[in-house]
Amino acid sequence: MESAKIVGEALSELQVRPVERSEEERYQEQMARHHYLGDLAKIGETFWYVATWREQWVAQLSLSAAALKCAVRDRWIGWDFRSQYGRLKLIANNSRFLILPHWHRPNIGSRVLSLTERRVVADWQARFGHPLLLLETFVDPRRFHGGVYRAANWIELGLTQGYRRTREGYSDVADAPKRVFVRALCRDPRARLTDPNRERLQLTGAPKIMLNAEQMRSLPQCFTRIADPRRPQGRRHRLPVVLGIAAGASLCGMRGYKAIGGWAKALGQKARERFGCRRENGRYVVPSEFVIRDCLIRIEPGALDGALNAWNQVWGMHDDVLAIDGKTMKNALDEAGHQTHIMSVVGHDSKSCHTQKK
Repeated sequence: MESAKIVGEALSELQVRPVERSEEERYQEQMARHHYLGDLAKIGETFWYVATWREQWVAQLSLSAAALKCAVRDRWIGWDFRSQYGRLKLIANNSRFLILPHWHRPNIGSRVLSLTERRVVADWQARFGHPLLLLETFVDPRRFHGGVYRAANWIELGLTQGYRRTREGYSDVADAPKRVFVRALCRDPRARLTDPNRERLQLTGAPKIMLNAEQMRSLPQCFTRIADPRRPQGRRHRLPVVLGIAAGASLCGMRGYKAIGGWAKALGQKARERFGCRRENGRYVVPSEFVIRDCLIRIEPGALDGALNAWNQVWGMHDDVLAIDGKTMKNALDEAGHQTHIMSVVGHDSKSCHTQKK
């Protein structure tokens, strides 16, 4: 009876709050010591929570970026490969959940999950400036059966295909399927995640895409007819490869040479192979930010525009409505000293610029 009373008091007095900056070292040390997967770096949109009882730490929980690919999740939501990339930020992954030693008692785990769900929507909006609609997590059935998530009313969707992320892309053998659980943080999250109105989802800027393998292979092919303005001496990367990678980075939302160069560096070996990168010492290497900038500023804009339009004809999102817009380019003068005026045709649905004319 006394033990049951202590458990009841612990459940009623449990509190969940964000980890303070001064506590992050303690959080990481305990995660590394007690969680079977070890600690996890805070990269991108990540939130760390701690559950406490009378100032004692009871559990630790990490929410981070959603998985790029998860077939059962994506089928359940109903979105396609083309549109999901820009909306993944509306989902968070419960990447770590640790109940600390001496606190493995009935209902502690489900209570911590419940308290986290009550506050994470407001916390996420305040820190990252956009809503959070869904939580996901992956459970290794070789170690756990997911009872704590079921007790907290999470929905089991099925199993992953079992491929693991590696430095080269994904493992060749499916050896560790995981159980996939999700928890809605709003009414009808599937309808909201597939809502065509991006403004209602507080998604700003042009829609981003995630390139598939065939799109990566096709991008360099679009630039094969453009003459290379560089001298033959010292060329380490073919021009179509450089331009293909730059175009791919831009399609995925990168803006500016530094962002494009960083995107190129982050490409895995499989992606680099698809873009046609050269091999050095058994590994594919990508052009540097300097090489990308040097090539782009030398190529005539009309040639780039024509090549990208050819790619867009095959892979671009279909637009039922086109908008025609004119702009005067600031500080841009033509050969006669007149200001340059640009007419653009922009897709209403895709937000893509189909063509520009001076």
